[in-house]
This record gives sequence, structure tokens and C-alpha cells, in this order.
Amino acid sequence: MQSINILIVGVGGQGTLLTSRVLGNLASDLEYDVKVSEVHGMAQRGGSVVTHVRFGKKVYSPLIEVGKADILLSFEKMEALRWLHYLKEGGMLIVNDQSINPMPVITGAAEYPDDILDRLKKSTAKAIIINAIDIAKEIGNIRVANSVLLGVLAKYTDIDYKNWEKALSRTVPPRTVEINLKAFDKGYNARV
Repeated sequence: MQSINILIVGVGGQGTLLTSRVLGNLASDLEYDVKVSEVHGMAQRGGSVVTHVRFGKKVYSPLIEVGKADILLSFEKMEALRWLHYLKEGGMLIVNDQSINPMPVITGAAEYPDDILDRLKKSTAKAIIINAIDIAKEIGNIRVANSVLLGVLAKYTDIDYKNWEKALSRTVPPRTVEINLKAFDKGYNARV
């Protein structure tokens, strides 16, 4: 197996780090060499969070080079646009259709672009836009939107569904396993 490079981007508090841990556990379960590197930018205050996840037969560096990400998994659409240059040509873009105003927008120094989704769709033929928050609300807890997005990601890999379930179940807090598995399944089976 060649290396798989997944860049996970979002805003602090969205569950990006938990998602990267699920991916790390999944790759480890499958006995792949795995490297995970987290970069926090004032994450606790709604700042940008970026995680590089690389796995395969042998992985030497934890960081994904610009233009080399096979998949860009974005929990917020402005973050997808901000990190789009990391996606390789023909790579897959999975975006949660959610807007979280960054500080310059909150202070009035900038405006949140209204054409982000159009720009993202034009960037690659493999752009998947999903409202994971609405799906999580239907389940009863918006905090599982990350598991919805993980389900969407899983659908487009060659890794067996049961392996994903196992990694998710052993990563999330025990009391949340059932709702996270339900969210994952909803994402996996979402029409996108």
C-alpha cells in the first residue's frame, strides 16, 4: 500500500483532534506505519486546528507537503479554502457546510466570503459538501458532527466498515460510543 495523506482542518472545539486519533488507531489496527502531527492555532478560542495524518507500509515524515494531500477533510468551509493548496491534483475534498466567523470577521476588519462553496467545488472534481451539523442534530447531539464526517470519509476508502467501527469505538469516550457509531453510519450512508 502506498502512503495515504489526510489533512484534517477545522476550528478548535469541532472534534478534529479526536477524528485524527480515530484515524491513527484505525491505521495502527491495520498494522500500517502511521504518523499524526497536530498544529494548534489558539484552538481553545476558536482558532484554526490542522492535523496531518499519514499512513501506509512505511511513512517517514509526519507532515504532508503542499500539494500532496490525498484527502482534505474540513470541518468548516473557510478552513477548507485556507488549506486547499495542500490538496493534490485529483484529490478528494470533504467539507462540512458550516461557517464559523474568524476573529477578523467578528471585529469587522474583514467579511466572510459568500462564494466559498462555489470556489471549493471548482477546485476539484471530487468535492463533497455535507451539512454534518444538521445530521448530528437529527441524531440528537451536534457534538457528533465529526463522526458524521468520518463516516463520509470512510465511504470513499478501501478499508472495511467494521474496522472503522472498531477504531471509533475504542477512541471515543465509552458513554458516547453508541451515538458516535450512529453518527458515523449516517455519514457513511449519506447521499452526497
